[in-house]
Amino acid sequence: MTDADLIRRLRRIEGQVRGVQRMIEESRGCPEVLVQLAAVREAVNRVGVLIIALHMERCFRDERSDTPEDRMSRAKEAVEMFLKFS
Repeated sequence: MTDADLIRRLRRIEGQVRGVQRMIEESRGCPEVLVQLAAVREAVNRVGVLIIALHMERCFRDERSDTPEDRMSRAKEAVEMFLKFS
């Protein structure tokens, strides 16, 4: 997974959100809107997980003077932050 892949997914989500907005403007049925909204939420969650995975991969590849414990701590913080806000 690259940054470009993440951007592509985020743009797709952006399009889905615009689609939901259009559906509301067009007074589409509630069930139809909710199905699309659920799809948007799932897509956002998947991107969040991918971002965490990418962050963890980069943390563990980072060969600065950090100890493995420091890298693990940063990865753990990222996961905890995602879970807190999701």
